[in-house]
Amino acid sequence: MSDKRIRIALAGNANVGKSVIFNNLTGLHQHIGNWPGKTVEIAEGRLKFGDYLIDVIDLPGIYSFSSFSSEEEITRDYILKNRPDVVINVLDASTLERNLYLTLQLIEMETPLVIALNQIDLARSKGIDIDTDRLSEILGVPVIPTIAIKGEGFSELLEKAIYVYEKGLKPQKKIEYRTELEDAIDKICRRIGINNKEERYKGYPIRWLAIKVLEGTEPKDVKIEGLDDIIKHLKDSIKEKDLFSYIATERYLVA
Repeated sequence: MSDKRIRIALAGNANVGKSVIFNNLTGLHQHIGNWPGKTVEIAEGRLKFGDYLIDVIDLPGIYSFSSFSSEEEITRDYILKNRPDVVINVLDASTLERNLYLTLQLIEMETPLVIALNQIDLARSKGIDIDTDRLSEILGVPVIPTIAIKGEGFSELLEKAIYVYEKGLKPQKKIEYRTELEDAIDKICRRIGINNKEERYKGYPIRWLAIKVLEGTEPKDVKIEGLDDIIKHLKDSIKEKDLFSYIATERYLVA
């Protein structure tokens, strides 16, 4: 009987232990190359876990999906277009709030997600006590504490990733913003999603795409006409011309 296969992508900020997790999981069974047409490196590896053959992709370390850098664009497109079976978002437990900004954006992408709360030992040494069950409840995704340099928590992390894959789970919580922003998101969703009956537009999750349109960072292959009135109404109601900064501030408030 052949092994079942699953594809897992590792995403997170730089210097959170993401590549340490990748190296410990895949060992010598890995390949380093470049993304097509880019100078950004791609690391791919493989491991056997239970009756699964797992392909692991170590995505570039980024802090957000602003699409202003090749690393951000590559990570965004890989998750949304290649659609890995599960994304493991690696966080540094000792600087949790700073890491959660990217997590919120991954949740907005509606991708199957598991959190690896890494360097939990460092956080504890700093007197930081994190209730992982409560954090999981707030975010609507599984949270597994890990210590990458010691290989601790890896089995549970992979077991949870496989569980999310087998159950077809997506983040259980929607990130709620203030009323004016939510109204604008909803109006755009209705226009491009035909009253939200369609879940995706050109392969992109509709709510995520609505937020990107408001930010002015929608993918290059998406051109949606007839939204100027919604955007103008939001700017007028919040008395703010720079919606990118406004939405970024909203995310930081949530994080």
